[in-house]
Amino acid sequence: MLDLDSPSTLLTLVLGSTFLVPFLATYVSMPYFIRKLTDKGIIARDYYKREVTMIPERGGIAIILVAMVCFSLNTLFFKFSSTNYVVLIVIAMFGLFGILDDMVDIGRVTKLLLMYYCSYPLIQYATHTAFTLPSAGNIELGILYLQFIVPTYVLVASNLVNMHSGFNGLASGLSVIVLISLIIKSILLGDVDNTFAVVSVTGATLGYYMYDRYPSKIFWGNVGSLTIGAAIGTIIVVQGFIISGFIMLIPHTINFLMYVYWRVMKFPVAKFGKEREDGTLEVPNALTLKWVLPYYRRVTERQATWAMYALTMLFCAIGILFPGRI
Repeated sequence: MLDLDSPSTLLTLVLGSTFLVPFLATYVSMPYFIRKLTDKGIIARDYYKREVTMIPERGGIAIILVAMVCFSLNTLFFKFSSTNYVVLIVIAMFGLFGILDDMVDIGRVTKLLLMYYCSYPLIQYATHTAFTLPSAGNIELGILYLQFIVPTYVLVASNLVNMHSGFNGLASGLSVIVLISLIIKSILLGDVDNTFAVVSVTGATLGYYMYDRYPSKIFWGNVGSLTIGAAIGTIIVVQGFIISGFIMLIPHTINFLMYVYWRVMKFPVAKFGKEREDGTLEVPNALTLKWVLPYYRRVTERQATWAMYALTMLFCAIGILFPGRI
């Protein structure tokens, strides 16, 4: 019999509810969203299939809607810190810009500028403003952390997730790995009060992933990548996992730097590869992280995706084990 007076038991119930409810709700409701998006003609081509394959997109809308509704339902049974509501608002605003980005081109500079200020509500709730280094102790960053690192980190994380995508289930699978790793680190440190909104988003993302994994039945669009990228960025800055979070996102960062090198060197533009007759991938170059393995070896889309999962799992494990709140 559960001891509801036990803090550990109550914590387990809250974590379980805020994770499982959105996971099950998303898993059950996703066929409805797939059908509705298809009926509305909101579809995109899956270029890594030999035959022309059209897939419904903007499935990320389901993630943010389900996460918010399920979190609201959980407030009937559990009391959450005010930080969770602020985190959810910031994530929702990034999701709103994702919807706008999917529908209207407002310009890259304008979008980045507006998204930067969308993170400002977090400034009053990011209580961990110091690096805790094993050899040097606490290094207080104060106003620098609040005014610069907080909004920049959330913006950068959302765009890193947006860029490291392309294969079936790649972006959503990597995001689930990173989010769960950040939640695990919070649990190990005994500090989860401000993570429940992100736990709800994580559950919804895992439910979505079950349909996005190979072969994808739905794509999440910019609304999905910006929403989940913002969730990753917010839990990192609120929990103070600046260095640990950076370690977990090293593959995403490498992918971005490869893109920068590609643009600086002015190599020919190429957005997609294709599938060979034997089911392996044929990619234009090795200038983006997901293309490195298929460029040098004959691997399938699923194998290339799992290689990216394994790489991110490695860095996430290092980030979890990295000592202290840094």
